[in-house]
Amino acid sequence: PDGVEIAATVYSAGDPTLILVHGWMCDQTYWNTQVSALSQLFGVVTVDVAGHGLSGTDRQKWTISSLGDDVGAVIAHLHLQNVIVIGHSMGGRVALEVARLMPGTVVGVIGIDTLQDADQKWDPEETESLLAGFEQDFDAACDSFVRSMFGTQADQALVDRVAADMCSGPGTIGAALLRNYVDYDVASAFKNAGVPVRCVNADKWPTNIEANRKYADFDAVILPGYGHFLMQEAPEELTQALIKTVNAIAAGDPHQ
Repeated sequence: PDGVEIAATVYSAGDPTLILVHGWMCDQTYWNTQVSALSQLFGVVTVDVAGHGLSGTDRQKWTISSLGDDVGAVIAHLHLQNVIVIGHSMGGRVALEVARLMPGTVVGVIGIDTLQDADQKWDPEETESLLAGFEQDFDAACDSFVRSMFGTQADQALVDRVAADMCSGPGTIGAALLRNYVDYDVASAFKNAGVPVRCVNADKWPTNIEANRKYADFDAVILPGYGHFLMQEAPEELTQALIKTVNAIAAGDPHQ
């Protein structure tokens, strides 16, 4: 909408169409382990939101809401209907924004290791010191942050690769989005999404299903023993859980 170029890849046409939205400082290639299986069953489109991957960076104000506009623009451009938006990490919040923007077009949201607790309160001092770290020395803060999110079983080469990749992106954009991430009101976003919200989460952070159900038609599948990067850490299990969850939402019987 603001003239920033957005990169997307259409893997397949189908019904429903899955829009895959990566997380903070990631890009659409983070879905590479899922796209072939999913695109045999559904329409599949991956997106790089602005400031990430192959998309443009010429934007003044970096917010989750503006990233939702980016994904909405792709859906509108492709004239898609019956869309389920699947978002990893920060992409889960972006997915809620897309659902709010496109009622009737988006029929469900699936979060991947995200949206664990709509009632979560951030400690202001801790948060400010974390954000200040990113604003002062993005590379160092990013490296330890990313490494801390993996499961203990994760392959060291994978951890090194993801940390190097994520922390090589534009730090000013990353720091601005993190600040907006912390300020983001998940409870309101759940209410405004107006569609079933499902998550496939790791157990590194607890998922508060009861709290989330106060604000949305919510349920979650937990994949124990893994960390934050389920696409890479548990590719098979994640793909199977996604297929099941998509089929349930599409059948109008989302509780699996």
